[in-house]
Amino acid sequence: MTVRDVAVEILLQIEKNQAYSNLLLNSMIKKHQVNSKDISLLTEIVYGTLQRRDTLDFYLEGFLKKAKKIEPWVRVLLRISVYQMVYLDRVPERAIFFEAVEIAKKRGHKGISSFVNGVLRSVQREGIPDLNVIKEPDERLSIKTSHPKWLVQKWIKQFGFDEAEKMCESNLLAPSQTARVNQIKKTVHEIISELQSKDISVEQGDLAVDAIKGMKGNLALTEAFSEGLLTIQDESSMLVARALNPKENETILDSCAAPGGKSTHIAELMKGTGIVHSLDLHEHKVKLIKQQADRLNLKNIQAETMDSRLAGDRFTKESFDRILVDAPCSGFGVIRRKPDIKYTKSQQDVLKLAELQKNILASVAPLLKSNGVLVYSTCTVDEEENRGVVETFLNEHQNFERDESAINNFPEKLHPYVHKGEVQLLPHYFETDGFYIACLRKKG
Repeated sequence: MTVRDVAVEILLQIEKNQAYSNLLLNSMIKKHQVNSKDISLLTEIVYGTLQRRDTLDFYLEGFLKKAKKIEPWVRVLLRISVYQMVYLDRVPERAIFFEAVEIAKKRGHKGISSFVNGVLRSVQREGIPDLNVIKEPDERLSIKTSHPKWLVQKWIKQFGFDEAEKMCESNLLAPSQTARVNQIKKTVHEIISELQSKDISVEQGDLAVDAIKGMKGNLALTEAFSEGLLTIQDESSMLVARALNPKENETILDSCAAPGGKSTHIAELMKGTGIVHSLDLHEHKVKLIKQQADRLNLKNIQAETMDSRLAGDRFTKESFDRILVDAPCSGFGVIRRKPDIKYTKSQQDVLKLAELQKNILASVAPLLKSNGVLVYSTCTVDEEENRGVVETFLNEHQNFERDESAINNFPEKLHPYVHKGEVQLLPHYFETDGFYIACLRKKG
């Protein structure tokens, strides 16, 4: 199969089965033994087409008006072709047309291949329509950046039009690859020197003190990674363990821990001492935590399968010095990495998740010692799942308060965004994932 054949298959499966794009891409690369030199083109076509799906449909709409019902695979084929025509300068249009027609012949018949060829020739001849014909600003932003209208309207209401626009545009950019240095073993500068000596292009992170940024290649394929010197993690996510500020020999609960990035960071900051109890609802995800701990040679992590809402049945009251609730969420902060999220999540999902988040917080709160720290975090930008959840929790738990001293644990460039012990990072602030972190303290 050609790269574009595989791209059509992946995008079709994402649409039909709501499969996760990142997992499916990796499995299809292996299944079809995609040549290493073609992987970057395949990745760009799949992610680019997915990121800009609604924009591509807007561009195609006028050229499909006379067509009868179009099969899903034909629409996907047209999307990937127009994506390449509009956004990939390095791909010659004759190659795009030839491949599209060949795929249409293989998957359909001569009539469909003629139809595909005709549509693409018309797009080439007439050009794509101007987005400025859309009069309503919210609808224009929705189509221009391919975000559902309800989500755009929600963000405009929450952040204002300018911030919502910057965030939507930022979500179309490719995420940078960052890794956290295991500072039990090496410093950030030592790792940078070591990798650069092996011609691996890296530099210091922009935000988190533990971070390095990969400029090209895959940091997960380096010796440093396999030797437990690195963990692949976004810089915003690295701030969570710093906010928790664990000390050596403490007992800590990470209540929603998979796949283990924050648990292992906490364990590293404790220099391998104390104990981190890492819980997750799913057994296969708990295995991932254990694998991470083994790779990093961290013996102070105890991972177990458990619904954190039932943690009170397993642990005694006031048994933890610090608790992290990195709650299940809508994931609207990681759209750059998982573009399918913006199409599959609904406002109803947000409300259900907010209830779950409140229940988890209420369940683990009694397990915290007096004067202990509770950090609540999500990888979303949604107010109902973030500040709304924290406000409800504080109203119902008068023995907790905001911990404003938490600002001391954040890097200085983040300080302007920290207010009353909480921070909402939007993706365009530092080119990181969107993240929310709130620091609370149990009154003594």
